[in-house]
Amino acid sequence: MKGTIAALCVALLVFGPACARGQGSYPSKPIRMVVPFNAGGPTDIVARAVGQEISRTLGQPVVVENRLGAAGNIGAEMVAKSAPDGYTIVMGATGAFAVNVTLYPKLPYDVMRDFAPVSLVTIVPFVLVVHPGLPVKTLDELIKLAKAKPGQLSYGSAGSGTSIHMATEMFKDMTGTDMVHIPYKGAGLAIVDLISGQFQVMIADVVSSLPHVKSGKLRAIATAQRSALLPDVPTFAEAGLPGYDANVWYGVFAPAGTPRDIVAKLSGAIAKAVQTPAVKERLAAQGAQAVGSTPEEFSVFVRAEIAKWAKVVKASGARVD
Repeated sequence: MKGTIAALCVALLVFGPACARGQGSYPSKPIRMVVPFNAGGPTDIVARAVGQEISRTLGQPVVVENRLGAAGNIGAEMVAKSAPDGYTIVMGATGAFAVNVTLYPKLPYDVMRDFAPVSLVTIVPFVLVVHPGLPVKTLDELIKLAKAKPGQLSYGSAGSGTSIHMATEMFKDMTGTDMVHIPYKGAGLAIVDLISGQFQVMIADVVSSLPHVKSGKLRAIATAQRSALLPDVPTFAEAGLPGYDANVWYGVFAPAGTPRDIVAKLSGAIAKAVQTPAVKERLAAQGAQAVGSTPEEFSVFVRAEIAKWAKVVKASGARVD
């Protein structure tokens, strides 16, 4: 008996401090937030804005690391294979964490198996814009024109399989219209050609479209959600297309197996961050709506998004090997 007690005492002396450090001490070093896209892009802007506030709440730096390539898949895969200790997380987006699940038949990760959803951060509504030379001012007029001229109107996107591409395919499927897809290497290049009249229609994010709508170089027809940046533009539902739900969302994921208490702590820090005036203002400037959610809410949301975009990808016939 005395030997057992002595052994327990030794164990407590040896392992007790380590156990104490492992419980309730997270984070004890910088957190790496991977952005699977380029610096200065929308995902990067959201990550840096939120990361600064998370740092203040948790008392450790949040270091943003850009790991771009393969439409977000490279950065996402890296995080999926990282240690599940809360020190490597990823700012995911609609493409890599919803659209790509069906678009890529050999995706190197499984979103729901290899990640622990932490929190939905923000949602950015899409806006449908047209070249001002196109004789339409309402959504109904655009749909009628597209049906009257099947295959004669063209739409641009940021590239095959991107959220913009899939959002337009959803629009085509819901309206029974036929427009030709012209993919570009980025939304910015596509908007330049839309302004010059190389094609007529595009669904894009509010921020990249806003200055051109204000200047009259583009005409905004409808938005996925009401935007304070475009207060006079109706939603798709208000314009006669109920059920159209295409937005870009951003959310944080950790590797699967990350302890629940760490996930909860990260989620709480994010929820606090997105409600601070500085972050809300910065997100609003991007046309983004601050959200914040529990891990459970975000998990349900992601599953629904995967299912939604799977239908669109299959209907479009799009595929990336």
